[in-house]
Amino acid sequence: MMFAILRGSTSLACTKRISISNNPFKISGTISRDFSANVATFDLTGSFETHLLESGPSNTVECTKEDFLAYFKLMYTMRRMEITCDNEYKARNIRGFCHLYDGQEAVATGMNAALSPDDSWITSYRCHCTALARGGSVEGVLAELFGFQSGMTKGKGGSMHFYNKEHNFYGGQGIVGAQVPVGAGLAFANKYKTKPGEKMPVAVACYGDGAANQGQIWESANMSALWKLPMVFCIENNHYGMGTSIERHSSHSDYFKMGNHIPGLRIDGMNVLAVREGFRFVKDFVSSGNGPMYVEMMTYRYHGHSMSDPGTTYRNREEIALTRSTRDPLEFVKRTMIDAGFLDSEEIKNIEKAIRKDVQSAVMKAKESSPPPVEELWTYLYSKDHRVRESQETPDFIRAPLYQNSFGRIL
Repeated sequence: MMFAILRGSTSLACTKRISISNNPFKISGTISRDFSANVATFDLTGSFETHLLESGPSNTVECTKEDFLAYFKLMYTMRRMEITCDNEYKARNIRGFCHLYDGQEAVATGMNAALSPDDSWITSYRCHCTALARGGSVEGVLAELFGFQSGMTKGKGGSMHFYNKEHNFYGGQGIVGAQVPVGAGLAFANKYKTKPGEKMPVAVACYGDGAANQGQIWESANMSALWKLPMVFCIENNHYGMGTSIERHSSHSDYFKMGNHIPGLRIDGMNVLAVREGFRFVKDFVSSGNGPMYVEMMTYRYHGHSMSDPGTTYRNREEIALTRSTRDPLEFVKRTMIDAGFLDSEEIKNIEKAIRKDVQSAVMKAKESSPPPVEELWTYLYSKDHRVRESQETPDFIRAPLYQNSFGRIL
């Protein structure tokens, strides 16, 4: 696909069109650049597909150099963090379940750019990068994966159970699809607490294509539509439910149309600008009392379903390599920043080098922590006031898997 940039000059009454034929990354149309303001205008034609909507997201969007750079830094940090998780898992410093997000970084980054801190967000067990975007830190994520008390949930949640109430992030959910009814509950709470006539904070429940046909999702959609809840059903379609392709596990693979009479939107989930602009449209629609919306993010994961899955028994290495070479969300951002004149390749390499160093430093800092003490087993379980740690109550007895190892008074 041809990619072009229109470079404008405030001092010259002319415009020069430059075709960038060696850019394989999929953004259609042109970029118009205002060099005096460090702002570029992008044409996103072809990035969206609508269902039962009279209008859709704008195909013409602006993005500043500052914003684009922030998206790139967050996405590259996500990528390096997940690669680090892979290495630490193979070194047996991370145990148990571990589902990595590399390849899907544009989804969480673009959504976070469109949402406000008041909006609620809950997702699946593939949640490391969403936790990072929603107020977390690399050190907090890695410490949690190590099972250490400086982790985001104090070492008690692990890979699938991040949480950050301050940023309205309600975590990952270890059961496939179970986050969606909770998301509908968050949407109900947001509507309940909003004064009539005011725009409501939205609730987003992200889930994969493998969960899309679950009964609990249909029930949540029905209730959300009946009560016109500000709910977004967001399917991150990475094309494989565990190891099963969408063609084999779903008779209806246009997931954004699955809500039947509920409006839907399909977004190019490998393009961070398309995700941001699309989700701005979604947020405005559902927060205005129009009811829920189905959103399908077309994306791809590079790792297998989890660290126990090599990811090459149900797809071949050529498919993964082709996606990396033509649709990688990070390479798209880098190429677009260069084409827009925001940064050159050397500046990007220096940023990448600094982020790699920061991630490695965060890992070493996380390793300085330690597992939580035994007493942490019952904190935030029994309490007169959950907001005050001093009000925690210690139960008389806590049953261990082996009865003789139980804590407290043996009954």
